[in-house]
Amino acid sequence: MASSALTGKLETDVEIKASPQQFHDMFSNKPHHVHHACNDQIQGCQLHEGDWGTVGSIVIWNYVHDGKPKVAKDLVEAIDPEKNAITFRVLEGDVMEEYKSFVAHIQASPKDGGGSIVHWILEYERLHEGVAHPETLLQLVIDISKGLDAHLTQAN
Repeated sequence: MASSALTGKLETDVEIKASPQQFHDMFSNKPHHVHHACNDQIQGCQLHEGDWGTVGSIVIWNYVHDGKPKVAKDLVEAIDPEKNAITFRVLEGDVMEEYKSFVAHIQASPKDGGGSIVHWILEYERLHEGVAHPETLLQLVIDISKGLDAHLTQAN
């Protein structure tokens, strides 16, 4: 049962002004546009296999983490347009040097008074006890959410 000590889950909520649909649309249908909104964190996203906005597609993210350029090859594992939710599973890349598995769940929900609350869940299994929990990756997704929100609300 040693692996149970290696598994973990980090969650955060980010309040944004954009609608849940706008935020969800960027991650599900237009992830290749996310870098326009937060190019300090995301350098690009390319479609590797499948079609934008479809479960089973594989995308390659180029991003900056802890000041260094990184890459992640992700499977779009689930999309729920009614709940404005999407799930990415990391298949390859820098994250997999420290984690046996890494999944990001993103859901944007309407907030009373307008805007949204973006709920991020990072589920992971570390390769060994020496690997830190991904708090810095959690901060990265917070920063991405805020950058994306500023871009989406500026366009309106």
